Formats: sequence, C-alpha cells, structure tokens
Amino acid sequence: MTEESKDYRILLYYKFVQIPDPEQFTAEHLQYCKDLGVKGRILIAAEGINGTLSGTVEQTEKYMNDLKANPLFADIVFKIDEADGHAFKKIFVRYRKELVTFRYEKPLDPNVIGGKRLSPKEWHDLLERDDVVVIDGRNDYEYDIGHFRGAIRPEVKSFREFPEWIRNNLSEYKDKKVLTYCTGGIRCEKLTGFLIHEGFQDVNQLEGGIVTYGKDPEVQGHLWDGKCYVFDERIAVPINRTDEDVVIAKCHHCGKTEDRYINCANPVCNKQHVCCTDCEEEHQSFCSDECREAVLGVKA
Repeated sequence: MTEESKDYRILLYYKFVQIPDPEQFTAEHLQYCKDLGVKGRILIAAEGINGTLSGTVEQTEKYMNDLKANPLFADIVFKIDEADGHAFKKIFVRYRKELVTFRYEKPLDPNVIGGKRLSPKEWHDLLERDDVVVIDGRNDYEYDIGHFRGAIRPEVKSFREFPEWIRNNLSEYKDKKVLTYCTGGIRCEKLTGFLIHEGFQDVNQLEGGIVTYGKDPEVQGHLWDGKCYVFDERIAVPINRTDEDVVIAKCHHCGKTEDRYINCANPVCNKQHVCCTDCEEEHQSFCSDECREAVLGVKA
C-alpha cells in the first residue's frame, strides 16, 4: 500500500488562544470526538488546545473542518501523517491548567512573547554555523533516540524541569544565538518566552517543530540523526530522508545500535527502553532482572 492510498491519518496540532469556559468546552469536545469516532489525546486549557489524534481520512477531514469553523481556531495548523490504522486505543479529552506543564512564575503567552520563528531552510542554514547554541526542548529519553546534530542534551525527565536546568547549565550562552526545537513546536512556544525572560538576547525556534522539518522538500530532514520520539503507538518515526540517515540510540541490554523503544513487561514498571529484537526475546521484554523476577518469580 502506498502512502498516498492509506486510509488513516494522524493529526498533530495546537493553538494558543483564550477559551471561554474551557471545562465546558472540554466536555463538549470529548462527546464530539466520541461521536465522530476519532481516537487520541487532547488537552484543553484556558490558554488553548493541544492535540494528537488518529482517524480515517474522512473522520480527520471532518474534524479539521469542524474545528476551523470555530472562530477561535480558524487559523489552526494541522500536521498530518498518513497511517495504516489508529495510533491510539482510546480517546482522551482532558482539561488542564496548562497545555504543557511548565509552572513558571511569570506569564508566558506565546501571542505576546516568544522567539523568532525559523523556517526549515533558515533552521538548516543556521545549524551549519559554529557560533550557534542548539537547545533540545524535549526530555532526555526523546533526545537519546534522535536529535539535531550538535544539539545540547537536556538533563530533564519532564518539561517542568527546564527552568532549573537552564539556569544551572546554560546561563553562559545568554549573549549567543540560541536555537530551540521540539516535536511539533508547542514546548518551544513556552521555552523561548522563558529564555527571553531570563535574559537570553537572540532566541529562535523551529517553526512547526521536528515533524515539519522532516517533511520539508528542500531540507529533507538533513542534519537530524536517529528517529523522532512521538507520543502515540508508533513511538518513533523517521525524520532524515537523505542518505545520511543514521541510528544513534543503543540497546538497553547489549549496547548494540538500535532505534526501537519497547515497554517493560512488568506493568508496575512499564519503563520505555531501547531494545533490539534479540534482547527483547532473551529478556522477555523486561527492562531488568528485577522486573522479570517480580512478575515471573524467576531470576535470569
């Protein structure tokens, strides 16, 4: 089956806009999604909407048209991937205080403050310079399976840890040209505002994030190594579509280069870890001997 003929789509989207009575909107939107039959994870806050969902071509087309028919979301941008089936098992639409949990003490409205937006070509050209500082705006495990060449690895497990990490490690770069990126762009909307508040002078963000960069026909994902972690059942997707595509992650057990994540077979642990097919079989999908013993009662 060719990509053009696939029957399903995966949508990635967000929009920072003030939503009156967001809790009521959340309840109505959940019922709408259930009636339509799409599946995914959608977060709604007073500051906007952030979603990833999957459905048939017809379902996703109707979802996009219906959302854009609401004046609040008339100009929302959807990133679209073709798929063979659903990327989620259920539909979740939840109200949150923040679209991405940052908990910074100052207001960070991307419509008011944020970094300069760079097209994929502008980003690519700047990456080839040696006088820029590239900050990966994702978690460490996302970086480990794939990242832009030369990017700084964030020593964080969650987005809310970024302020402390940046203050402790990156203050020396306040006078440098700083480039930030994340999966679809939403985390950089907050991260760049924070950097500006903290005194960074020249802050830039990749417009549309990694997934948009990988689809750009001019750059073709060049200067990206590995795969891009995504928060659905695909787990990781290719970005670099040139002949320089490489695998950079290593198997949790044997250290062999590998780019696939699996979940630990111990449901209490459920740790996502990079694992080759041989080790998945040998270790029965457990991330450790302790997890295997906890579930099976036997040591390796």
